[in-house]
Amino acid sequence: MSLFSRLFSHSLAGALAVATALPALAAQVGVHDPVMAKEGGKYYLFSTGPGITFYSSTDMKSWKPEGRVFPGQPAWAKRAAPTFDGHIWAPDIYHHNGKYYLYYSVSGFGLNTSGIGVTTNTTLDPRSPNYKWEDQGMVLQSVPGRDLWNAIDSHVIDDENGTPWMSFGSFWTGLKLVKLDASRTRLAEPQEWHTIARRDRPAFTPDKHGGAAQIEAPFIMKKNGWYYLFASWDLCCKGKDSTYKVVVGRAKAVTGPYLDRKGVDMAKGGGSLVIEGTRDWKALGHNSAYTFDGKDYMVLHAYESADKFKQKLKVLDMTWDGDGWPIVDAADLNRYMSVQLP
Repeated sequence: MSLFSRLFSHSLAGALAVATALPALAAQVGVHDPVMAKEGGKYYLFSTGPGITFYSSTDMKSWKPEGRVFPGQPAWAKRAAPTFDGHIWAPDIYHHNGKYYLYYSVSGFGLNTSGIGVTTNTTLDPRSPNYKWEDQGMVLQSVPGRDLWNAIDSHVIDDENGTPWMSFGSFWTGLKLVKLDASRTRLAEPQEWHTIARRDRPAFTPDKHGGAAQIEAPFIMKKNGWYYLFASWDLCCKGKDSTYKVVVGRAKAVTGPYLDRKGVDMAKGGGSLVIEGTRDWKALGHNSAYTFDGKDYMVLHAYESADKFKQKLKVLDMTWDGDGWPIVDAADLNRYMSVQLP
């Protein structure tokens, strides 16, 4: 979620209440920054919001509100971000060796006083007797005056050797990649960092400002021998003036370089368009991407023009062209996604 997105963050506090107050067949899931996982016969969806809101579904079409991951806020949040207001941003759900890792971000408005934390669980089913989130604390922190990057919008992936890597970033000097240790809760030692994507940051932009380098929300997907880096460009949460869109590049190694269709390195401003807004749906972005039961999907949020630009979940089919590039059809944006009442 960009610093511009934060202007609208308080509207997320009521997203769950609004969704559950509407009739089951007339509502859509109101989410920002959606990520998904499947356990057993159910899908679980996690979203930015107070405590991280989450839902369950058996078909990715009807979603049942399940409450919040955190009953309050992480104990360390105020130390990393003194102006943190309780909204936990940009979750990422990752599974390894029988354990689920839910990464999340805290930050202050318009600042890179930010931190990425992680909480763990052995199940995503809140009805299981084993269901219990255990916060592991902060993994990574950005500090104004020290760091020219922003520790939000994380995503974790294992490379071909099983080594975990965390991508993250929003504005400033772009998207970063850092190696994690075997616990998946701390940085590896010695540390290894890479810049995997960025956009032009105008000269003389004050370090404390994100600037006009409008890129964020990395998500890396492995497919057919390639690593695909999806990122969101431009502005998310400006109502009818929102310009968010999804771009992509690919690499043979998780560390890059990620080249777009024209061969331009994303670390040098490259990125090929995957999907952007339409007249009916604005601000398509902060996507995740998955293969479930042999089929590929792109999951993102979009703002519905006919509903005062409220944020809605979109789960879109993703196919691949003859050259191995992802295709997402904007016609799928009108696919209906309802909320099933408890």
